[in-house]
Order: sequence, then C-alpha cells, then structure tokens
Amino acid sequence: MTSPNTDLAGWLERSGMSNRELARQIKTAAQVWGEPHIRPDATAVRRWLNGLQPRPPVPEIIADVISAKVGFRITTYDLGFPEGGTADRSLAYNSSFAVTVEAVADLGRADVDRRKFLAAAPFAAVAAVGPSRDWLLNTLEQQPEPGRRVRLEDVSAVKNMFGEFQKMDVLQGGGSGRLILAQYMNQHVYPLLRETHSEDVRRALCEAAAEQTYLLGWMSYDNGEHGTAQRYLIQSLRLAEESGNAALGAHVLAGMADQTTLLGNPTEGRRLAQAGRAGLGKNTSPACMADLWALEARALAKLGENSAATRAVAESEAAYSRVQLKNEPEWAAFIDPAYLHGEHANTFRDLNDAAAAEEHAQQSIDHARKQQRARRGAMSQAALAVSHLQRNDLEAAHSAGLRTLALTRQVKSSRAVEAVQDLQRRMQPFGTHRLVADFNDRARELVAAA
Repeated sequence: MTSPNTDLAGWLERSGMSNRELARQIKTAAQVWGEPHIRPDATAVRRWLNGLQPRPPVPEIIADVISAKVGFRITTYDLGFPEGGTADRSLAYNSSFAVTVEAVADLGRADVDRRKFLAAAPFAAVAAVGPSRDWLLNTLEQQPEPGRRVRLEDVSAVKNMFGEFQKMDVLQGGGSGRLILAQYMNQHVYPLLRETHSEDVRRALCEAAAEQTYLLGWMSYDNGEHGTAQRYLIQSLRLAEESGNAALGAHVLAGMADQTTLLGNPTEGRRLAQAGRAGLGKNTSPACMADLWALEARALAKLGENSAATRAVAESEAAYSRVQLKNEPEWAAFIDPAYLHGEHANTFRDLNDAAAAEEHAQQSIDHARKQQRARRGAMSQAALAVSHLQRNDLEAAHSAGLRTLALTRQVKSSRAVEAVQDLQRRMQPFGTHRLVADFNDRARELVAAA
C-alpha cells in the first residue's frame, strides 16, 4: 500500500494550482517537451497525491510546471519522486528554450545541494557532437544587427556579478566561489529567464545567463568535476545560441575543446575548436579566435601532428596581434599573453620542442607574476620544469617544480595539482635521485589533500 505524497501536496498548494489546473499545465508543457501523448487529468493528479509514481518524464515535467509557478527551481526530489534525469537531461541540446531553462536550473540546484548522482555523473565523450553541430548551423543562419547593445538595469547587474566571479576564478581557482555563483544563478538569474520580455531584453538575459553558466562549467572543470562541467557547458552553448551572440558560443566551444582534449580525445577537441572558428567569423573577437587556434594547436600536438600544431600556434599569435581590448567582451579578459603563452608552452612541451616550450613558459610566467595569477603561474612553471627535464637538466626542473608547488598551494585548482602529478611522473626516469625524492616528499601533502 502506497503512502500519500505529502511533498507533492505541499508544493501544489504553494503553487496555487488545483488538480485540474496542474493536469492542464502538464499537457501544455508535454507539448514543449515533444511528448504530446502525455495527457493527464485531475484523476491522475489525485492518484499521484495518493502515492502513485508517474512514469518518466512526467515527474520532470511536473517539476518544471511547479517551478515556473513558484518562481524558483523545484526538483523531482523536492516533490517526493525519485531523482529525475538531471544528469542526462543537461547533456541534451534541446531545441526548446523553455526546456533548456528548466534543465540548466535543475542542474544548478543539484550542484548547490551537492547531490551524489550529479557528482558521479560521467563525462560523455560523444555528447558534444550534436550540440556543436546544432549551434554552428543555427549560428550561421542568424543575422543579428551589427554593434547592437542592450543596457538594461537587471541585465547590467547580472553582468557586473559575472565580472566579480570571473576575477575570483582567475585569481583563486575554480574551487573558490563556484557554489556561491551557482546559488546566485538559481536565485537571481534563471528565474528571470522564465519571465516574458521583449526580444531585446530576452536576448540580453540569455547572453548574461550563458556567460555565467559557462563560468560555472569552467570552474567545475578547473575543480576536476568533469561530468558537471560538461553539462553546464552544453547548456551555456544553448543559451548563447538563444542570445544570438556567435562569439560567446564560440567561446563556450573553446572550453569544451579544452576539456575534451585534456580528457584524452584530441580528435574531438580539434573538431570542437574548428566548429568554434567556423561560427565565429574573422573579425568578431580576435581574442576568442586566438584561443580557438591555441586549443587546436594543443589537440594537434597530442595527435603528433607537429607541423600543423606549429602553424596553429602561429595563427593564434597572428589573431591575438589584432586584439583591441576595448572592443573585446568581458569574458575574453583572461585570453591574454599569460594564458596564450602558457597554452603554447604546453603545445611545444607535447611536441618535445624544449627550447620553444621554455621560451613560451617563461613569457607566461613573467606576465602571470605581474598579475598575481597563481594558477596560471603554477601551470606554466610546471611546463618550464618539463622543458628542463627534456634537456636532462634535473636541477633546473627541480627548482621550477618547487615554484610550481608554492603557487599551487595558493589556489584551489585540480588542474594545478594535476600539473604537479604530471611532473612527478616525468621525473620517474631519474629514479631515486635525491632531487626527485625531495620533490616527491614536498608534493606528497598537496597531492594527498587534493
């Protein structure tokens, strides 16, 4: 015998809907979901209240309907149903804007609540194929008005918050402040997307939400939560398409390319970077173009395509030479010499070109030091250390490795820790040398804590 679903009853009462009205709203929402066969009536709602579990995706649709009524995200868990398909749902690039809003809101709520099913969500290697294709095709069809700017008070407030959180990520690492950002998005940004706006306001809100959702994905990525990161990035790409901002969509694809290459699929990483370049256009954001070329170079180096990787680095440098900071979007602020030289150092490291890797690493380190960017400095010091190892200069590598450790301790970034671990692996051929033992001893506590 089933027990009454008091959770559903409580939220239904709070929403102000009757059983009949909830059934009507579910039928309407099911059309948006592409599930027209779902047509409950008041009797079905009464059965759910009495404890009957509806079949998927009805619980998710109910959660969407009630969320829209109360103005903030309610999950299937809140409604007394089993955990919904949040992890899988947020991998989908849905043609419906309404479904996209609820998917990303559901993801943010699960992230804030630190739900176990989301933490265990895997990175899906082929999940980016459809989204990148759909974004590119839809972006190429759009013809937005050039130079158009929307400056509305609520959108400006969201954008101002983005700047603060981006600084936090750059200076302190992705593990600092991400859950605060997710909570802010859940309470202040995603609810705005459910409102009715003029087309200008809607596009501006989608752009602001896409920027912040991307940042949530990037912070998750930097903190080693790759399944969560991938889901945020896919939803950010969909919001960017809705905004009509091709440069922002290309920026999201750059993040997806970076993650995909890092996780061992450089072929797909290269393809994502190429899709970003195709959708971006030549004169939209030279900084974003420089980033996409840099990430393609990283993928090509992993694939062992030396000459192509070297050409991609040259293309990246040529694109960045065209950058005019006043014309670049705020999200492109981190694409600067510290970042690009660091990426190029890693490319040449993977090509076993120690001289070029050292040159780029040192330039990245110098810029990062001036900006007090410990995460970037740590990763570039690690690249410098590897270039020394490639020349069999263990003493110089040890010194750069100690600087890597010192900087990594200043930030909360799994990528910086992984750079330390990579350096440990690369020192193994030197056996039991005292400098190797000393570095491993100093790194032990940092690696164990991570």
